[in-house]
Amino acid sequence: MAGSMKEIKLRIKSVESTMQITKAMELVASSKLRRAKERVEHSRPYFETLYTTLFDIAAPQDHFDSPYLAKRDTHRRLYIVIAGDRGLAGGYNANILKAVQSDADGQEYSVLPIGKKAVEYFTRHQVPILTQSFAGAGDLSVSDSFEISRIVCQKFLAGAYDEIRLCFTQFVSMLTQTATILQVLPFEAPKDVKRRHSFILYEPDPTTVFDNIIPEYLAGMIYGALCESVASEQGARRTAMDAATKNAGEMIEHLNLYYNRARQAAITQEITEIVAGADAES
Repeated sequence: MAGSMKEIKLRIKSVESTMQITKAMELVASSKLRRAKERVEHSRPYFETLYTTLFDIAAPQDHFDSPYLAKRDTHRRLYIVIAGDRGLAGGYNANILKAVQSDADGQEYSVLPIGKKAVEYFTRHQVPILTQSFAGAGDLSVSDSFEISRIVCQKFLAGAYDEIRLCFTQFVSMLTQTATILQVLPFEAPKDVKRRHSFILYEPDPTTVFDNIIPEYLAGMIYGALCESVASEQGARRTAMDAATKNAGEMIEHLNLYYNRARQAAITQEITEIVAGADAES
């Protein structure tokens, strides 16, 4: 019985140590989440402005032609996949990776992974990787987004891929993060929007301006998706660590109950042995 009590006490100390770690990680994730949400809010207007500009150029033209609008039937896709650098974030990494695998099922595709978990996953599944230069999602900056855009645009114009898709986790709320896959190239304007006449004159011409904005647009989308993914990761980690902390607290309560029962049983047994010894002497 004493051995059982000792084991329960050691288990309680172990769970308490784990609970301290999960609580600390929850607080860190909450702090990082506030900054990540601010980045998301600041990045969205830039993307929206670029998209509006591209649409305003392409929509009024009846026969607008650009290599970034070319649709090819080679069925070769490139997925820009944004995942995390670490685990302990619930289903954050698994959800986006499964979404990519499902979307690419039966297709010839390559990936440009952002985040160590994405690199590990696609390396393990022997998927062709364009480059691993951007493996650290937490270290990427705006300039890295422009570098990725430059590489991807060059590959698209060279005909290496006929579709470029951006895969990230959209931050909806603290409890909701949605795995999202967007086609970014070839550029497509909404079909349900009526064409309108533009009174803007572009120099030297609309096509040249359009072709020069596309890399900026793609870089803005990548940076915005990165901000969304970082906020989603922190939100998922905070939720996961909060649940782990609560589970650890419940486990400690149960272990304390078992410890008290074992202690009560040991005391009862000692009293019984003392009474039995006294009766035997008398």
